[in-house]
Amino acid sequence: MKRSYSAFAEDIPPYSCPKAARDSYADLKQLSAISGHIYTCPELYILPGQRLFSKVLWLVPMLELLPHASISHLKEWGLSTVFVLAKNYNKMVHVWESITAMAELWHPQINTFIFPRFEATILLEELEIMLGLPRYQRGEEPTISYTVEQINSWSILAYITTKKTDLYTMTSGMHVHLLPIAQWITSQCKRKTTNYTAIAKAAAICICGVILFPKSDGAISFGNLSIIDSISEGMKIGQAVLGFLYASLTSAALGGPFYGSVIALELWMGMHIQFWAVEDLTTECKTMLNHPLAYVGGRLHMSTRAWCKTAQVKGIQSWRKYLRNLTVENFDMRPRFMHGRMIHLPPRTGLALRLLGNEALVSYNSDRCYLQCGAARTVVPLLSHFPPIQERKRGDVQDECDMRSAVIHWEGCVMSVIQAEVEEDDDVTKEYVEALKKLQPVVGTN
Repeated sequence: MKRSYSAFAEDIPPYSCPKAARDSYADLKQLSAISGHIYTCPELYILPGQRLFSKVLWLVPMLELLPHASISHLKEWGLSTVFVLAKNYNKMVHVWESITAMAELWHPQINTFIFPRFEATILLEELEIMLGLPRYQRGEEPTISYTVEQINSWSILAYITTKKTDLYTMTSGMHVHLLPIAQWITSQCKRKTTNYTAIAKAAAICICGVILFPKSDGAISFGNLSIIDSISEGMKIGQAVLGFLYASLTSAALGGPFYGSVIALELWMGMHIQFWAVEDLTTECKTMLNHPLAYVGGRLHMSTRAWCKTAQVKGIQSWRKYLRNLTVENFDMRPRFMHGRMIHLPPRTGLALRLLGNEALVSYNSDRCYLQCGAARTVVPLLSHFPPIQERKRGDVQDECDMRSAVIHWEGCVMSVIQAEVEEDDDVTKEYVEALKKLQPVVGTN
């Protein structure tokens, strides 16, 4: 049901200079002063959790058996790019030195990367285009995938199989295991059964579990299972994917495991930091051959004949030095695939945005990244008054209220107006830079 903007307007706390924000986040300091932040660990070479992203031996053989009718369902649901990435997953080489150096610049209280003179973040519009996910359109808030009820994984998996022995092997605790689902798909394909929709739904769980929601030991949570299942019903899952990646970066920045979509992060880094699209190059860029961009570059106006800006950056120390001295000129603020795209920003002073997912509500501070969004700014935005990551407790009244409020915020985006060109007042820019200096890392770059 379409919700009225005014229905919850009275419940929306102020965004501009709220006392609650000042009290809650008055102790915001440098990255190196954040307790447990990996910026304070210069000896770190292996990102915690990176060993979870090894080859998935069962993935490609299972996908090669899928009947054409099931693949057609995946394409219809907007999973074409995810399917291609999954088929080539074992060919990709992750540059963990660059990912680790990026994670060290992630600010867990505002969900942005802190560079020398600007902030940047992974935008919802970028993520949807890079991964080919169904795009959230303004005015389509009720089609965002989320639930406030308790999630029953068996009721979702029952569309695939009703055998209790299968269901027992597919689930344990609050997790769903992907390997037993892949084995079920393989058995169905070899027997040439015609339950194409069920096979497609099971395949969607596997490929999204590996590409979009990887966590641990080939398993996904019940909440993410619900998100994946909803895509076949026309729901938009970009917010949940991005929120999951934000939460993963926060986990890594604070010394925990990295578990989000490393492919999405590398696509974003490739488009903004690592590569430039060049039309007339006659030789392939070897650096890109095993990069995720090699498999989805076409849709991003990129080819394997791109020019690699960071070809000479080798090793963790070099990446740290490069990123901690990155200039605006070397960060592609508006990649070609984003030209002319509208960016979701808080609709007006007094509102903030949170990404909706079935595991958490995550603050979305796109308005801090004014160069990247192409939106002029008249004030230096304070931190959001929302906690950066709020774990959800489904099934209670507070969760219902929080989710409705968050949807109303996104609904209000239809009223926001974004300028085509940025014309920043010098005094405002100076104020912004001064505010950024207070966030700058203070430990050495070596």
